[in-house]
Amino acid sequence: MEININCDLGEKSKHHSNKYDPDLLKIVNSANIACGYHAGDKETMDQVIKISKKNGVSIGAHPSFNDPENFGRERMNLTSEEVRKLIIDQYEILQKIALDNGDKVSHIKPHGALNNMACEDIELSSTIANAIKEIDKDLIYLVPTGSKMEEAAKKLNMKIACEIFADRNYEDDGNLVSRKKPHALITDPEEAKKHVLKMVKSQSINCHSGKQIPCEIDSVCIHGDNLSALDTAKSIRNNLLENKLELRPLNKMEKFIS
Repeated sequence: MEININCDLGEKSKHHSNKYDPDLLKIVNSANIACGYHAGDKETMDQVIKISKKNGVSIGAHPSFNDPENFGRERMNLTSEEVRKLIIDQYEILQKIALDNGDKVSHIKPHGALNNMACEDIELSSTIANAIKEIDKDLIYLVPTGSKMEEAAKKLNMKIACEIFADRNYEDDGNLVSRKKPHALITDPEEAKKHVLKMVKSQSINCHSGKQIPCEIDSVCIHGDNLSALDTAKSIRNNLLENKLELRPLNKMEKFIS
């Protein structure tokens, strides 16, 4: 069985350190790279692409609302055309730097509030999906499993990779527990690796209540903006390998190259 590990990278800002990016790029298979709208700049994009290429990590655009002050985590109400432009512009920024490095963007994963809103809103998720398909029908769309984003992408017959979050708990409706709640995050590496393996093996979401929701899982999202998170990422990777899972970049997974 094959699985992918992805991580949000290049997010240097006053809110977030990119100190551990080089370490994470030795662990993950695919990098979602900030395109300068919520974090990062041309220098960080170039750096992540260079290290990704060296480590055989596939690269993706991580487009966001243009809101660096709030790290793209504040909800904004934009028109469909404004959302379309956000996606295309940020893809083009990253793709240009990728091409300069002899690489190319192979997937897109929206960031923060844009992603959260699209999970709930079929109209917004359809706008994003259409924009990605307009750029290139062969781009892989990385979406939270069971979300409106997955639903919209399937209607367009896109290449879809469904992800779970390694360090987050889930509500009974399949949505992530709000960061405002005390049990939102899973910080114990032992707990996180068991949480991930159970979901991947059973192809279902583990809700905090104990409920399981059947779903498709192609990728595991990890975070590594501090030392304990980096330890968690290593623990999850090692545990998947020990349990005979094949770790692959998104663009090398059988479902996307067959």
